[in-house]
Amino acid sequence: MSRKTIDINVPDLSGKRAVVTGASDGIGLGLATRLAAAGAEVLLPVRNPRKGEAALATIREKAPHADVSLRALDLSSLDSVAALGDTLRAEDRPIHLLINNAGVMTPPDRQTTADGFELQFGTNHLGHFALVAHLLPLLSAGRARVTSQVSVAANQGAINWDDLNWERSYDGMKAYSQSKIAFGLFGLELDRRSQAHGWGITSNLSHPGIAPTNLLAARPEVGRAKDTRGVRLIRTLSARGIIVGTVHTAQLPALYAATSPGAERGRFYGPRGLGHMGGPPAEQKLYSRLRGTEEAQRVWRVSEELTKAPFPRDT
Repeated sequence: MSRKTIDINVPDLSGKRAVVTGASDGIGLGLATRLAAAGAEVLLPVRNPRKGEAALATIREKAPHADVSLRALDLSSLDSVAALGDTLRAEDRPIHLLINNAGVMTPPDRQTTADGFELQFGTNHLGHFALVAHLLPLLSAGRARVTSQVSVAANQGAINWDDLNWERSYDGMKAYSQSKIAFGLFGLELDRRSQAHGWGITSNLSHPGIAPTNLLAARPEVGRAKDTRGVRLIRTLSARGIIVGTVHTAQLPALYAATSPGAERGRFYGPRGLGHMGGPPAEQKLYSRLRGTEEAQRVWRVSEELTKAPFPRDT
């Protein structure tokens, strides 16, 4: 199978309401486009309205009958997350699919969210944790599938429990790994708690492999004035069809995890190529750092304390 023919079939999603974070470009934009083309109503919560409008135009060009719209969201602000929750609950329409895809990666210097958390931990994990809590009534009403996008970085490093916000010694890559480990543990614990408490939702994980997305590109908003050497290398390898994937193939694991009748709750999906860096999507062996249920419960408790997220209390 050539890389140009790698794809999956997406079932008819007519009548479904989907929310995709980080959909203004890259993998998220591809996901939103495919969901809309399959008939779903797709909401794009975005931080930058200009980029959001450009994304809408791109989706409508590729799927002329797409039902897509923007909502405001800055995952690095818990107030913004709560405001989106208020907005969508006021609309009072069930959500059937939620793909937690947005993220930031390795700011060269330590930065913090509006609430004082290290930027990656606060955005990649805590922001999404709070978002699911605020949307839980709508997700339950839609018997939703929640897919959370982690990373190959979740297969390295650890949660820095003694300094979650990296105030004493910042390492961008270690902080990124921590954010994705915590996020993955949350996604699996979400499924366990849904089953235990009858929330009616299913939750699974995906990872995109390695592809030339904007995560490592120049991003002045995170203090990166130019592209990293890493992203330049990834672009070269991707263009030559060597080992890594493309932006198209990178979207397929999350698309499969979120929509396929064959994708199961509590499972982990990623590329099945060499080193799981590219290729068609398939179920993956769960990373060792994501297997601990006690660690997942600890992540949940600490995240509730930090975000004051309105999840139902255990009974």
